Amino acid sequence: MNKKYLIFLFRICFLIAFVFVQIQCAGPTTLVRSSQEDFWLGIHVLMDNKDAAAALTSEIPALAKNGVNLVIAEINYNYEYESHPELRGNGHISKEEIKNLLQVCKENNILLVPEFQCLGHQSWAKETFPLLTTYPQFDETPGQYPNNEGIYCRSWCPLHPDLNPIIFDLMDELIDVFKASTLHVGMDEVFLIASDFCPRCKGKNPAELFAKAVNDYHNHLQKRGVEMMMWGDRLINAKETKYSEWESSTNNTYPAIDMVPNDIIICDWHYGKMNEYNSIPYFLKKGFRVLPSSWKDVSASDALVDYSLKFNSPKMLGHLCTTWQRPVTGETSQFQPLKEAAKKLNR
Repeated sequence: MNKKYLIFLFRICFLIAFVFVQIQCAGPTTLVRSSQEDFWLGIHVLMDNKDAAAALTSEIPALAKNGVNLVIAEINYNYEYESHPELRGNGHISKEEIKNLLQVCKENNILLVPEFQCLGHQSWAKETFPLLTTYPQFDETPGQYPNNEGIYCRSWCPLHPDLNPIIFDLMDELIDVFKASTLHVGMDEVFLIASDFCPRCKGKNPAELFAKAVNDYHNHLQKRGVEMMMWGDRLINAKETKYSEWESSTNNTYPAIDMVPNDIIICDWHYGKMNEYNSIPYFLKKGFRVLPSSWKDVSASDALVDYSLKFNSPKMLGHLCTTWQRPVTGETSQFQPLKEAAKKLNR
């Protein structure tokens, strides 16, 4: 047989084998959907201490039985960070506890996505979280609002030159311990941006500042080969959509949608019952993958699922049920909006 022909056959066989291995190894590691039967059903929980991590681990088999194939665990500062131990929250979760959770998720074919809240949500009620208590110079409103009175949540300054290296260190640790293919960066309900109290952001365009933050995080995650997920409310124009100021922007961040990459996965959250949720087709038209997200109102959750199913697009990924609480053994898997969404998605 001709030598050149043998070499050609060898190359063809090698290529086929390589593609086959890639397909076999790919698994459910990224958020894509190829058919109507391939929806993602996710649940978002707060994993802010060891008990929460243990409860979530115990609930994974029951969640999988109820059709869940995606868990977003909001961990924030509650991991035993080694690069910046000064930013560990109280009752921080160990590497071993994360590995145990990850193994149980793997055994039950659930994609585990860590969430680290970026930019906004740096406080809650009177408590300011570790970053801005340890490094108050990163605050968007330094020295203002004692005890956080008069504000919803604090934000960090997206222009501070010393901030991103620290945030990227924390992201990298989460990516490594979770073996994450996707990281949720939060970024919802950012009300403090372009503040007159910030020497760097004062007078700047809020949309450009927001887009700068989004792009910084996206670029870093892209270097790590990790997909980025975020809440979508700051990219929605409240006046055009008639959504509330919480689930859409009244502070002029929404033009950022045309300044950021559209390979970001948008968790489009709406918690009230409406006849239509026009942000879903809006994000789809802009080229984003969309994961509509509901909360505790079953009728509102059902309405959001029903509306989203009208869009026969592979970029409409499925549904995310947010709980906004720590997991509870024996209860989280029985979350009623989750069970109803599973029926509608045929999970």
